[in-house]
Amino acid sequence: MQFRGTVFIVGAGPGDPELLTLKGARLLESADLVLYAGSLVNERILERCRADCRKVNSVNMTLEDQVSLMTRECCEGRAVVRLHTGDPCLYGAISEQMSRLRENGIGCEIVPGVSSFQGAAARLGLEYTIPGGTQTLICTRMEGRTPVPAAEDLEKLAAHGASLVLFLSAGMAGEAARKCASAGMPPDTPAAWIYRATWDGEKSCVTTLGELSRSMENAGIENHALIIIGECLNRDPDARSLLYTGGFEGGQA
Repeated sequence: MQFRGTVFIVGAGPGDPELLTLKGARLLESADLVLYAGSLVNERILERCRADCRKVNSVNMTLEDQVSLMTRECCEGRAVVRLHTGDPCLYGAISEQMSRLRENGIGCEIVPGVSSFQGAAARLGLEYTIPGGTQTLICTRMEGRTPVPAAEDLEKLAAHGASLVLFLSAGMAGEAARKCASAGMPPDTPAAWIYRATWDGEKSCVTTLGELSRSMENAGIENHALIIIGECLNRDPDARSLLYTGGFEGGQA
């Protein structure tokens, strides 16, 4: 199929403007239109755009409005960037944009970004996978306006004992803790929340599952925060990876 233009769907990273990829930065610097995701994207990232770049906040736009704008700009020969928070592959709602753009004869290219769960780990100084412990990270969300499949209910996922990161669930911390407790997690299971990880106004707290909801309520945290649950928050400082153990052959996983 011959496309009439290309929209670059760029991951803005978790918030820190310096956590934008080199490719994402280059595309922003050359863009004629940047359509960005409202309060989710740190506007300091937009300082990379040219003075004459048109910057449009998509917060009050429908999907159809967004696709129409991007299609028109591409067809008129302008360079278009759709800027998403974190990495577009996680809760980015990009598939519906791409399918409609392609129907309009517009190609799409995704430029990955640093996800907020990675930014959160960096700021909290943790590894989600633990030598001698869990080797699995589960990224999920609580059910709200967007449903969650029954097989992915948090109570079922928590039963695995893996490290958990909850997106889009800051306002449901109490229910999240209840589901984890029902799965067998004791109240003293390590838990944490981090608000706007890597932003200038970042806030965070490492606590326990039993105190998670109270901690977030006391701090006034209702949105823009990740919840992390699991022993990854309390790893043994003496635990060692086999990778650096004498006699371990390189190239083996």
